[in-house]
Amino acid sequence: MTHPLLDLPPLTAERFAAIERGVAQLLSTEQDVVITQGEALLPLEGCIRSGARPGSTALNVVTGPYGTTFGNWLRDCGAHVVDLAVPFETAVTAEQVAEALAARPEIDFVSLVHAEAATGNTNPVAAIGEAVRAHGALFMLDAVASVGAEPLLPDAWGVDLCVIGAQKAMGGPAGVSAVSVSQRAWERFAANPAAPRRSYLSLLDWKERWIDTGRAVLPHAPAQLEMLGLEACLDRIAAEGLAAVQARHAAAAAATRAGAAALGLAPYVPVAAEAAPVATTLRVADASAVAAKAVAAEPDAPLAAGGGALAGSMLRVNHYGPAAALPVVRTALTALATALSADPGPALAAATEAWDAQGSPAA
Repeated sequence: MTHPLLDLPPLTAERFAAIERGVAQLLSTEQDVVITQGEALLPLEGCIRSGARPGSTALNVVTGPYGTTFGNWLRDCGAHVVDLAVPFETAVTAEQVAEALAARPEIDFVSLVHAEAATGNTNPVAAIGEAVRAHGALFMLDAVASVGAEPLLPDAWGVDLCVIGAQKAMGGPAGVSAVSVSQRAWERFAANPAAPRRSYLSLLDWKERWIDTGRAVLPHAPAQLEMLGLEACLDRIAAEGLAAVQARHAAAAAATRAGAAALGLAPYVPVAAEAAPVATTLRVADASAVAAKAVAAEPDAPLAAGGGALAGSMLRVNHYGPAAALPVVRTALTALATALSADPGPALAAATEAWDAQGSPAA
């Protein structure tokens, strides 16, 4: 008996390359795109281990938990790391980045997360990119949560390494990711004797065995289901229109924020312009208990307590991918109201009004 998820024809090099081109189009990039066969931590670590080395100095911007991870990888590579940490409820500013770069002229690598789904903030990459470009450092951006949800233009913003994943706003599987790589980055990798080779972390292997040979023969068997999932994400975004997808995420964020305010809940990220469109984080006492009650009342509600030390004080409402929709937001607010023993009516009304004020994207 055949099975649609099991009995699949091999993925050809031509189709793999076509999916790469789709990613490049999504990012509006002329840079090389490498699709990596794993969750986005794979290319993120690969970029750091290829671009950092003993003797280099990296500016690591920490606006959430992933910045801490990047700093650990950079130190493990022997780089001297300058951490620019800001409170997780805010965004870093281009001025702060420029000051950090000016204070350390030897900085040659900058790592930054665009949108932090875990803490609900987003950073002004376009302005930061100008500062990094003026300094001359290599710029790596974690855009896993932002791709599809808000503008992302690596070429225009001077991003040398832009890492994305399919599992959030793109609405796809977690097991496939991609990175756009500038010519400057390739040269940096090639000059680094410690860059991974003959390794799943090696971007240089992909360049030499795939890109430089004309993309005629795949280096190894691809993760077929995940590649087809990524292709489906690209097709779905193209059909809806990238601007419409981004508008839907902005509307979901505005609706959630308004509904939560009607419930008397304060946003974890107080400045709306610094809040990510993929998740709204809220200051909630006993957040773990509230999240458990909410999900028990509405099992489909995309709610979770914050991670680690934030588990007791922060609650996250996820609204990315297919969940960036008014019915999902209403479900989440209803669940929250139930957990808080509150009337959901005012929250639902506020959410609908905020959604409509965004231009009534498709619900």
